Amino acid sequence: MSYTIDGETGPWELVIGLEVHAQVTSNAKLFSGAATEFGAEPNSQVSFVDAGFPGMLPVINRECVAQAVRTGLGLNAQVNPWSRFDRKNYFYADLPQGYQISQFAHPIVGTGVITVELSDGGTKEIGITRLHLEQDAGKSIHDQHATKSFIDLNRSGVALMEIVSEPDMRSPEEAGAYLTKLRQILRYLGTCDGNMEQGSLRADVNVSVRKAGEGFRTRCEVKNVNSIRFVMQAVEAEARRQIEVWESGGTVDQETRLFDTSRGTTRSMRSKEDAHDYRYFPDPDLPPLVVDPAWIEELRAGLPELPDARRTRYVNDFGLSAYDASVLTAEKETASFYEEVAAGRDPKVAANWVTGDFFAMLNRLGKGIEDSPVSAKHLGALLDLIADKTLSGKMAKEVLEAMGETGEAPGTIVERRGLRQVTDTGAIEAAVDAIIAANPDKVAQYKAKPTLFGWFVGQVMKAMKGQGNPALVNEVLKAKLDA
Repeated sequence: MSYTIDGETGPWELVIGLEVHAQVTSNAKLFSGAATEFGAEPNSQVSFVDAGFPGMLPVINRECVAQAVRTGLGLNAQVNPWSRFDRKNYFYADLPQGYQISQFAHPIVGTGVITVELSDGGTKEIGITRLHLEQDAGKSIHDQHATKSFIDLNRSGVALMEIVSEPDMRSPEEAGAYLTKLRQILRYLGTCDGNMEQGSLRADVNVSVRKAGEGFRTRCEVKNVNSIRFVMQAVEAEARRQIEVWESGGTVDQETRLFDTSRGTTRSMRSKEDAHDYRYFPDPDLPPLVVDPAWIEELRAGLPELPDARRTRYVNDFGLSAYDASVLTAEKETASFYEEVAAGRDPKVAANWVTGDFFAMLNRLGKGIEDSPVSAKHLGALLDLIADKTLSGKMAKEVLEAMGETGEAPGTIVERRGLRQVTDTGAIEAAVDAIIAANPDKVAQYKAKPTLFGWFVGQVMKAMKGQGNPALVNEVLKAKLDA
């Protein structure tokens, strides 16, 4: 069912496109050898090129180009063997050159497509218009002094991939699903860390509304939204604002707006510039970028398994449900952790433990999988102790809790706490006999009320301090009560 917003004049359809700026994972900037480490001291990672000193010439970073090509291949997009850098001219205090080097007319990556999964179980293809490389600006700081502003050029010249989608999305959910999937692909490829809190990934959200069957109306751009949740909220807020404008007889102006996360509204930032306002022209210091097709194929051959393929493999080869496969492949680190746990073991049992008790333990500890106190090796060892009947499922949960607290191997905890499961049928029979002998009235009641069986199981397990093998306890108890 299509998503619409009801106004006073009836339903309105949303038209959404995203321009995502993804910082290229690279040790050096796009046109200089300066470092790109996040959080470094201000102006400690600035070359003469980044500072716009006269006479300094940019030199393209081969690894940044490789990362753009890998991303294009991961987005099922056309990689252009010939592309060109242009100067995008505009004045800004933290743009020392007075222009940004970007790829306006001839991007390195052309059209592509990614498939997103929606909450109703359906999928939708979202078109990619282009991916081009460009350099980031520096950062203006206005809150450190009453009358002065400061400039940090550490980000100046950092390589960005601007990934522009087609206006194919029709709801906040689709916009969120698209950004989620794009971030997932980038992280699998290792071409962007996807850290939105640190500004490594941020989205400009283009929104317009229209009546069913209409062409496109004027769109507005909501600038620099830095979380998936905020993107979805910004879409909803901006669409409702535009509907109100249209229905009150007004006209939506093409402009750039900002999303106020505390109020859940958008506000005007500036009128939207057109391309001619930037006076683009080819950068005279950089020759056209020519990429050898053989190198593109070499990079293609080195691509990792991407999330869609990995999810399909989990369903087909491991027999997992589509939901479990989706959860386990959501993050590359989680998938790698799971595969190490599952190696040589029952993949479904491994999936149940990873997505169940292990994730629950991480949530309680407030930790992510990257800093988990329980390693994949130790979790696998715990599953081995269940498989060889050393531990019951209940005892294994207790051991996992202890592993989370201490980081110790499960075998160490089992030995120290004496948690080995009792599988000796003689010992189990003795415990069962004792309980039956001590409770003749309950035995009599059981004959008329078999549901009392659970009570006997509880008594035997209590007598054995929880260490009796549950299957054997049930088997022996059943035989003796029904004899």
